[in-house]
Amino acid sequence: MIYNALKWISTLALHWFYRDIRVTNKERIPSSGPLFIAVNHQNALVDSLLVGWVVPRRVTMTAKATLLDNPFIGLLFRLVGVVPLRRASDEKERAAGPGIDRTRNSGAFHEILTTLEKNGAVLIFPEGKSHNEPGLEPLKSGLARLALSARDERSISGVKILPIGLVFEDKASPGSVVGVHIGDALDMDSWSAKDPSELTSEIFRRLRSVSEEAGVPEQAATTAQHGPLKQFLISAAATWGRITHELPVRLARRLAVRKSKDADQPAMLTMVLGTALILAGYAILFTVVNALVHSALISTLFVASLLLGAYWAAFEKRSRI
Repeated sequence: MIYNALKWISTLALHWFYRDIRVTNKERIPSSGPLFIAVNHQNALVDSLLVGWVVPRRVTMTAKATLLDNPFIGLLFRLVGVVPLRRASDEKERAAGPGIDRTRNSGAFHEILTTLEKNGAVLIFPEGKSHNEPGLEPLKSGLARLALSARDERSISGVKILPIGLVFEDKASPGSVVGVHIGDALDMDSWSAKDPSELTSEIFRRLRSVSEEAGVPEQAATTAQHGPLKQFLISAAATWGRITHELPVRLARRLAVRKSKDADQPAMLTMVLGTALILAGYAILFTVVNALVHSALISTLFVASLLLGAYWAAFEKRSRI
């Protein structure tokens, strides 16, 4: 329930920030079975939100363990079931003694493999970091080692690795366009090599073809037409949503730009701050309306109208996939 609620909120946040999110070859996403999702990583938390929106099934996210240093993010990760991964670069910065613990991610790897045994989907960013480079950075071997371990040590059949490429027109600019390219899944049952470096090279080739070598897709065909009455109601709801949400969204954008120190941060901070401001506004408006009408039911319906307006303001002229 918490995952679905956060997915709904993040979906609205994405579509309030970006003008359009264009997805190609969505039919290539396996609907079931053990799945690794390999994604290029150029926009921090936004990349995870995009994958969570595009992939219809529940996705177990992975993230760098240093994010747990933030108590709010740490609590959020535990609620959603994010698996923290300890990067060697972070361990070097923290280490007081010689050497790095090579078993530092054994617990995380066990959790990931257990998720696959339950036919779950796991998101991994094989570059190992978020960056501002236009191309794909060299991949770490962790994903390949996990996939081989799942097949050869855990005897999990049907494991697939799905490459998803994210292409941003301008990741830091509100109103810009995002492309999401779904690549051909690699079936581990058909992959004969046991060398992680060979598998890493193949993942790199497939991921590069849907990210670095792919551009922003052309605009899709127009959305489905509705009857006059339904279209009028949708337009009215969307107008209500824009009126009631424009101020907190604008304020969030200004605060995000002011606080951002990197191109990764404007979109992420706008969504986080915007969501916080909007939810706080909902709470205040519920209290005010309830004080005026002395009816929890009417106050709840009023807040529901705000949610409906936010939804249609985001999707009035966009695909909801």
